Amino acid sequence: MITARDDRRRTFETVPAGVEAATWWGRAWVAALEERAQDPARLRRGQAYAAEGHVDAVTVTPGRIVAYVRGGRARPYRTELTLPAFADAEWSALLEALAADPAALAALLEREVPQSLAETVLPGAGELEARCSCPDTVRPPCKHAAALCYRAARLLDTDPFVLLLLRGRGERELLDELGRRNAAHAAREQPGTAPDFPGVPARAALARTVLPPLPALLAAPAAAGPPPAYPADPAAPDPLALEQLATDAAARALALLGTGEDPVGGLTLWQDAVRLASAHPTSGLTGTARTLYRDLARATGRSTTDLARAAAAWRQGGLPALTVLDEPWDPPAGPFDRARPALLAAGQGAFRPERNRLTARTRQLRLSREGLWYAYESRPDADDWWPTATPSPDPVTALLR
Repeated sequence: MITARDDRRRTFETVPAGVEAATWWGRAWVAALEERAQDPARLRRGQAYAAEGHVDAVTVTPGRIVAYVRGGRARPYRTELTLPAFADAEWSALLEALAADPAALAALLEREVPQSLAETVLPGAGELEARCSCPDTVRPPCKHAAALCYRAARLLDTDPFVLLLLRGRGERELLDELGRRNAAHAAREQPGTAPDFPGVPARAALARTVLPPLPALLAAPAAAGPPPAYPADPAAPDPLALEQLATDAAARALALLGTGEDPVGGLTLWQDAVRLASAHPTSGLTGTARTLYRDLARATGRSTTDLARAAAAWRQGGLPALTVLDEPWDPPAGPFDRARPALLAAGQGAFRPERNRLTARTRQLRLSREGLWYAYESRPDADDWWPTATPSPDPVTALLR
């Protein structure tokens, strides 16, 4: 069952091709923004952005359209268009007018905006506002907002219910309410007759004891798709942080569909924080990644240096490599004792043993419980060891990688 809350949020991963609006109401939408534009060059650049696919998934909720628009930098800009939603009294009058006008109702069901509603539902003077997180805020709209406006016009061309959702009501709840009002109008026009629409008596529906078989399971997708855009909410986390968590959750869900097991379900808080940080190498960190490292380190009670070192170990070999970093242990005689002569014979010098570690000045090898050797390096005369390469069962190979 679709609830009113579900019906009032729609995300469009793809938008119909083309930039120019194809319907009169799509062109009216664009004109509402162009009337306020102070720089035609920005509008032309916005059209180019829209045509070149710079606008990512578009999310529509009452009063707002939100999308991330890619500009000249790596991090996209959060861009939104706002249109005042109708109050309940305005909606009641609008629905009553639609239910009483068969031609207008038929046009809406054919995915057209009735001419009789044009002045009511389309943006009036000054109603359509644009906001963007880019620094270009002196003379709105910026090219990112213009790009979103042109892409939104193509959505309105094919689905005018997007415009009605902006005004505050979802498609499903609108059609349900219109059906009730239309039946009431018919009953008033023909008193004493039952409404002529298909249905099942409640007694018959409740008496059913044999349920039909469940439909076949859908095939798992080949890859997790991108998450939707998230409208701003002062009480919610940062939208980019939510996007990162949603992307990670989608990847875990996809793995769960394929294997029946959550690949990271048994990790501790620290281990999971390291896993998330490992996706962002510390060299060339973006501002978002630096914030992620800071927040993860604070949540786990560690320093950002500790987290960076652990993330490097995770990239070296996942959870086993992180265990080698964090937990020294006492290996049995055998492979460990044969490693020192092998390193000496290979011309790598003498290594000093200490628990599961062999150290020679700025180089170190650590033996895991699985029998793999992990290479580490440190600055001269410093006990600051960092993972350097993928592991190997042979100590010489691990050291020289």
